[in-house]
Amino acid sequence: MQPHRDLNITWEPISLLVKNQPPEDSPFYAPTRFTHNLLRVQEAVRKAEGNDAVQALYWQYGAVIHHDRADQNLEFDDIAAGGAAQFLEAAGLDTSYASAFDDESWDPVIEERMQMGLNLVGTDVGTPIIAFDSPSGPKGIFGPVISRIPPEEDSLALWDAMVTMSTMDGFWELKRTRTEGPQFPERP
Repeated sequence: MQPHRDLNITWEPISLLVKNQPPEDSPFYAPTRFTHNLLRVQEAVRKAEGNDAVQALYWQYGAVIHHDRADQNLEFDDIAAGGAAQFLEAAGLDTSYASAFDDESWDPVIEERMQMGLNLVGTDVGTPIIAFDSPSGPKGIFGPVISRIPPEEDSLALWDAMVTMSTMDGFWELKRTRTEGPQFPERP
């Protein structure tokens, strides 16, 4: 998609721990705490190495958390036990960034960057949020939420339709009930 539409992508954090504030006894607390702490690592990488390194790290997060977990029937605890260093190493980054995992000083950075996206779309959304420049100024949209990656031509059509709808004054939402879970392609 990126080369076909000349997109310059900046990966921003969204912490479901901060946004949803699950109680500590919730089954969602441990996963959202873990991924929030991974965002700390991401922001340490951004500060030192820039957006390209963030993209490499983010892809590793997705590959392990989604692909490996599904393919290998891993429990969340198995992934968490590997810690942040596993992701950094797989992305070709220095594992010393893993020290940011427990460093709360990164939390204001995460919250500030996250708020930029929420300011464009509101707080009654989840992830992904996509933001882009338009002739009338910055626009943001929650989604698209898809269960599988469409072929390239359909992916481009989806992107173009999303941009068109997102820039129309008065457009807010399309939605239907999900009838299938995620279907991951081969691991990137």
